[in-house]
Amino acid sequence: MFERILVATDMSSASNVIVNYLGELKKLGTKECLLVQCIKAMESAAFLIAQDKEILMAAMEEQKKIIERQGFIVSTEVAIGTVHTEINRIAKEKDCSLIVIGSHGHSLAGEIFLGGVATNVLHNAVKPVLLMRIKRTGEGACLQCENWSINRHILFPTDFSQNADLAFSYLKELGKTGIEKVTLLHIQDNSKISPYLDYKLEEFNRIDRDRLERMKDALSGVVKKTDIKIIYGLPVHEIIKVIKEEGVSQVIMGSQGRGFMYDIFIGSVSYQVARMSPVPVLLIPMKRD
Repeated sequence: MFERILVATDMSSASNVIVNYLGELKKLGTKECLLVQCIKAMESAAFLIAQDKEILMAAMEEQKKIIERQGFIVSTEVAIGTVHTEINRIAKEKDCSLIVIGSHGHSLAGEIFLGGVATNVLHNAVKPVLLMRIKRTGEGACLQCENWSINRHILFPTDFSQNADLAFSYLKELGKTGIEKVTLLHIQDNSKISPYLDYKLEEFNRIDRDRLERMKDALSGVVKKTDIKIIYGLPVHEIIKVIKEEGVSQVIMGSQGRGFMYDIFIGSVSYQVARMSPVPVLLIPMKRD
C-alpha cells in the first residue's frame, strides 16, 4: 500500500526522532524511503556556503544510514522553494504513496512545523499524510506516543462523508496487515443537533449505528476485534477523549469532512485532531483532479 514514502526532514532533533521510528511502516509494505530536505528561497544563499552545505549533507547522510539500518532502500533530495509546495510536488512526481512529517521541528530559520509547514502540507496534500507528534524533553525530543504501533488499536472517526469512505478503503487494506483492534467512531455533533433536532437524536443514532455495523461487517476476517461507538458531543473533544481513554495507538481519518472548504481547513475537525492528538494521525485526502 505504501511501498514508497517521502519523509520530510529539517535536520532538527524532532526529525531525528521520526527517522528512528520508520521501521513500524514495514508492516504496511514500505520498502523505499525518499528523505527530503526543503530549503526556503530566502535561506538558499546560506545553503550555498560550503561549510553550511557540508553540515547539512552530513546530517542527511546520518539520517539516511539510520533509515537504511531499519531495512529500507533510501534516497535523498534537497529542494529549494516553498517548503510545503516542494514536499507535495516531489511526493507526486516521485510517485510516493505517503508523506511522513513531524508536528514539531524547525527549519534553518527556526520555524515551528505545525502551524507552519505541516499545516500547509496537510492543507495542500494530494497524498496521504502521516503526522507524527513529537514532544520536547530536557534531553531533546521524543515521539509523544513512545510505544507507537501502527496496527495495535486504530481509531477511525467517520462522518460518513465521501472522504471518510475513501479513508475507510485505506483502513480495509491496512486490515490485511494484521490489525488487532479497530474502533469505529461517529460523533453526533451537538452544535448541529441541539436544540432544534434533539427530538431526532434517537433516529440519527439508529441510522448511524446501522452504517457502522455495515462497516464492521466489511472488516470481519481482516481485523481481530472491531468496536462501535456513537457519542453525543463536540467532535474534536470527544475524539481526543477516546484516544486518551481507550489506548488508541493510531488514528486514521479523512482530511475533508462534510462541507469542507479549502480556505477553512485550519478550523476543520481533521486539522484540530491532527493538532491535538497524542498519537500519530494518518490523514487521507480527497482525490483531486
